[in-house]
Amino acid sequence: MHPVFFLSDFGLEDPYVGVVKAVLWEKAPGVPVLDLAHALPPQDLRRAAYALFEALPYLPEQAVVLAVVDPGVGTKRRAIAALGRRLYVGPDNGLFTLAWLLDPPIRAHEITCISPPSPKGILPLPGWAPGGYTFHGRDLFAPAAAHLALGLAAEELGPEVPAQDLIRLPLTLTPGPEGEILTFDRFGNAITTLLEAPLESVVEVAGKRIPIRQTFGQVEAGEAVAYLGSGGLLEIALNRGNAKEALGLREGMPVVILPPPSGPPPPTDLPP
Repeated sequence: MHPVFFLSDFGLEDPYVGVVKAVLWEKAPGVPVLDLAHALPPQDLRRAAYALFEALPYLPEQAVVLAVVDPGVGTKRRAIAALGRRLYVGPDNGLFTLAWLLDPPIRAHEITCISPPSPKGILPLPGWAPGGYTFHGRDLFAPAAAHLALGLAAEELGPEVPAQDLIRLPLTLTPGPEGEILTFDRFGNAITTLLEAPLESVVEVAGKRIPIRQTFGQVEAGEAVAYLGSGGLLEIALNRGNAKEALGLREGMPVVILPPPSGPPPPTDLPP
């Protein structure tokens, strides 16, 4: 058996996460299911792609990564199972873009041969499948993940798809000096596409210059700071504050690493 690591934007107020895990239990009893995140911003593929990127180095090889952030559910977008050093199940919509920089898929299959679970105690009418077009996490992805978790062949899930044809988001990670804001975490810290954070240099974003340090505490409370975050990307934060709100940051905004200044660090020009 292979463990399943489950990520979604389903939240915790509705039963969606529990229902998916119930299907996993029904199809693959005893398989460990571990939650990565479920309170991600709804339908935010960039945020979800980063969450998978940050988590992936800590997931064991041959683990099943079940990820469902799926704005196009029920449309012509493919449901896929992709195989690298780990097994990926989810929509073919770019969700795995950053994870596949670390673990590129060598082959993939479209999920077409899965029998959806039957609701207990309900007698379906002819041709009626409850939620069949809107809950692929339950009806396609959970059964496919269970199949792989049991060690069964991916070929049985459906026809092969060339790995190079899988959808990627237009995101590039780079050592710099130029990058962009990729996404934000729940604290309002801006996570960029930059792979380096040279100490004592500064970053320029939204017309402001911000010093690069090792951690938040090396600037005063309320001051902005840039640093190499836990996921290995340069981040911009406000010590004990929300950088997104205070600095007026947004996704896709350009970020540039500048050479170290010759004098004291410049002010961050926070709005009053």
